[in-house]
Amino acid sequence: MKRQQTVEAYIAAAPKEVRGKLRALRAAIRSVAPDAVERISYGMPYYGYKGRLAYFRLSKNHIGLYLPPPVIQVHKKDLEDYETATATIRFPLGDKLPVVLIKKLVKARMKLNEAKKGK
Repeated sequence: MKRQQTVEAYIAAAPKEVRGKLRALRAAIRSVAPDAVERISYGMPYYGYKGRLAYFRLSKNHIGLYLPPPVIQVHKKDLEDYETATATIRFPLGDKLPVVLIKKLVKARMKLNEAKKGK
């Protein structure tokens, strides 16, 4: 995908068949983090809330959700059905997007960010 200047434009530039999933992912993040700053960073949608909260990116076969560590490690059991790395979860394009799980992970990252800012 060509680099876009806004998250709206990023989603609009995606293939029609995946736009709904990207909108759902964006809505899930914004529903639990309504005060998060939304912008494009490193060519992908970025959300900041008292530090780095989340990024996402459309790839050929999946949507990647990027959360700073240790969220993925802490929730490893919840993520057994997905390919993961230290800060990455890959949601296959052919599967339903796990919105409830995404909200849980973003909330966990928010709490970590809040705890850091409180120190």
